[in-house]
Amino acid sequence: MNEKAEWLDLAQEKCANEKSGLYYVFGGIRTAVWEKWIEFKHEWKKITASSLISPLLYMLALGWGLGSMVNTGDRPYIDFLVPGIIALTTMNTGYNSVSVSLNVQRLYERSFDQVIISPTPIFSYIIGQMIGGALRGMYAGVLILLLSIPFGVSIHINPLFFVVMFLNGMLFSALGVLASVIAASHLDISRFSTFVIIPMTFLCNTMFPVERMPAAVGVIISCLPLTHTSRLLRGIAYGESINLLSILFLVCLLAAFIVLTNVVVNKKNNL
Repeated sequence: MNEKAEWLDLAQEKCANEKSGLYYVFGGIRTAVWEKWIEFKHEWKKITASSLISPLLYMLALGWGLGSMVNTGDRPYIDFLVPGIIALTTMNTGYNSVSVSLNVQRLYERSFDQVIISPTPIFSYIIGQMIGGALRGMYAGVLILLLSIPFGVSIHINPLFFVVMFLNGMLFSALGVLASVIAASHLDISRFSTFVIIPMTFLCNTMFPVERMPAAVGVIISCLPLTHTSRLLRGIAYGESINLLSILFLVCLLAAFIVLTNVVVNKKNNL
């Protein structure tokens, strides 16, 4: 009886520890997402306006202006352009909504230190930040879909379209977390955006087909994640079959960013 009672006590202690661990894991995710929600709730007007300005300019200047002179097959150029704009907007929104705020928390508010020393697993907080950034990116993407209606855009939308949007937002939110942890100042965040985010904005199958690039350059661009996102969103919008290899590529790259970010954060001696 004593051995049985001892075994039951150990089992109950183990279950309590597992429950506590799961509580901290999901608590970290919930905290990060809640933080993004509070930020959005208080600044949704500014966030909405800033999410609409650039896409509106792209549609006016490229969709209406340049579109009349561009040939994209049997479809209007605006139908080609809108999925690309959604891809680049979910990228920019996901990246910027995480990298800037987290960089401020880490370097100036020092609130990120509290996350490091808390019982919350750092990877759960990272995933929460990514989910919050991805949801912000999806919000911007939905705004673009609504904005495209007056432009007469004719594209197909299904649930997989939003899944790809969310996956793209998650990926670049993970990149934003990684950049904010590595960056030594706000200028480093700006430089990273200049050298990585801005080139992808214009080159990765967003405003013109990759096939029109020189062969060697096209191969390099085809290896970038935004190219696959643009191709997936445009394929769905055109009612074409889904490229499963592109989805697999994005999922593998997302997993790699999560692992790399977790390793970098845990190896940082002075955040």
